[in-house]
Amino acid sequence: MERVILAKPKSNPTFISSWIIKPTSLCDELIKYFEANKSKQYLGVTASGLNPEIKDTTDLSIKPKDILIPGNEIFKNYIEEIHKCHKDYISQWEFLENNPTAYEIGTFAMVRYKPGQHFKKIHTERFSLDTLHRVFVFMTYLNDVEEGGSTYFSNYDLDIKPKKGLTLIWPAEWTHAHRGKILKSGLKYIISGWIDFSY
Repeated sequence: MERVILAKPKSNPTFISSWIIKPTSLCDELIKYFEANKSKQYLGVTASGLNPEIKDTTDLSIKPKDILIPGNEIFKNYIEEIHKCHKDYISQWEFLENNPTAYEIGTFAMVRYKPGQHFKKIHTERFSLDTLHRVFVFMTYLNDVEEGGSTYFSNYDLDIKPKKGLTLIWPAEWTHAHRGKILKSGLKYIISGWIDFSY
């Protein structure tokens, strides 16, 4: 067996797209909701359970049906922005645009990081039979971060600095393994979830 190198492609996209959601005051309202609902917060967990050596955060989950609860209108506004971003994402790739598929947004989470915290382990969002339904990941940074706290995509050597309203969508596959870098000062808030195949 001999490995061969194919011709260099004409372009080398990361398949990570980004937008600034509007108005950015939406981010302030989401942070305000997070801090006002301490009873709904919990220590961050992964599929393998609670392990601060892997994920060291405080989280708050929102199920799709929770959006309809009075007082949760802010999430309806946010999801409308995510739908716009996703529609634009699909339009950027001929294969996706010409192969209409039904998608839905499942449970998503708001996450707060304090100095010294981060999602330490390189991970991906589609990694087992339990996560095969995940197609895309979405994430919005809810505030500016001055020191640390970036998201690092190891396969692309791409470091993304948190900026208020900056929203990313990327494929949930192993090709987009990533981790969070240590937050050095202040607080970092994000909201993230998955765009799934519709059942």
